[in-house]
Order: sequence, then C-alpha cells, then structure tokens
Amino acid sequence: MDTTDIVEIYLELAQKLSNINGIEWVDLWNNQVTNLDQEHPFPAPAVFLAFRSNNAKDLGEKMQDVTLMVDIFLFYETFADSYHGAFNQEDALRFLSLQKEINKILHASQGNHYSGMRRVGFSPVDTGDAGNLYTINYQCQMIDKSAMNAVETGSFNDISVAKEPFIIP
Repeated sequence: MDTTDIVEIYLELAQKLSNINGIEWVDLWNNQVTNLDQEHPFPAPAVFLAFRSNNAKDLGEKMQDVTLMVDIFLFYETFADSYHGAFNQEDALRFLSLQKEINKILHASQGNHYSGMRRVGFSPVDTGDAGNLYTINYQCQMIDKSAMNAVETGSFNDISVAKEPFIIP
C-alpha cells in the first residue's frame, strides 16, 4: 500500500466501481438524490462515495494511520415493481444485483492507496421518490501523508573523501 490522501483513494475506488457493468455514474456524495430537480443531471444507476473517520493514529513526521470509513451510495431510479410475480420484477431486482457486484469488488480488497477494505454495514435510505437508494458502509486503512512537509531529494556533486592514515595512540 502506498501512502496517500483521500483524493487518490477516491480516484482508485471510482475507477474500480465504474468498471461494474450497469453503473452509469460515479461521483462524490453531496446528497444529490434529495433534490433531483435542482441538481446537475446524472444518469442512473449511479454510485456516490463519501469519506469519514474518527480514528487516526499519529506515526510521526506528520503521518497518520487512518481508519477510513467509505460510504457507498447506490442510486437506482426505477418504476418497476419488486413484488413477487410482477412482470417487470427482474428490472426492479437488478438494483440488488448491483449491490452484490459492488461488494464483490470492494469487500476484502486492497489497493494502491488503502488496505483491509471490509463491509461493516448497509441500509436503505428513504428518498420519498421513485428511486432506490442504499448506503453500503466499508472500513479500510490508509497511511495519510497529506500534512507532511515536502521532502527534497537530490545528489551531492564534487565531493571527495581524503584518507587519513590511521594512527594508534
């Protein structure tokens, strides 16, 4: 695992999630589904990511070992019926299949910028609309160097070492 910051983790997870067949949009969570008529339009199914933590251990030199919570919001807009026997039930249940695909990719995964990803919960979110919204909660570890001072690297030029004879006193 490389050391990183949340920007790099977002980019890595967004790439993994955008490879799921059927996911049309990946973005940072900003409560977009609450006011769909006032938000920038996005296609669905959509996945939104949010990050939070309340556990960070100092490692020195302004580095931290962060237990990161990653909330995945899966939004699926449909008017299909999920009740048993509905003619369009298969489309309505596709939402559950997308949840499964997300979990297959993320649970027990590690990446270039995080390690130890595990699902710790999931729950529906009431939108008051025709869209299905679920939040899937994951936890992982990251080493955050974002507060560190920049380290300059370079080389020494024109240095010579003179050998002195060793004298025993």
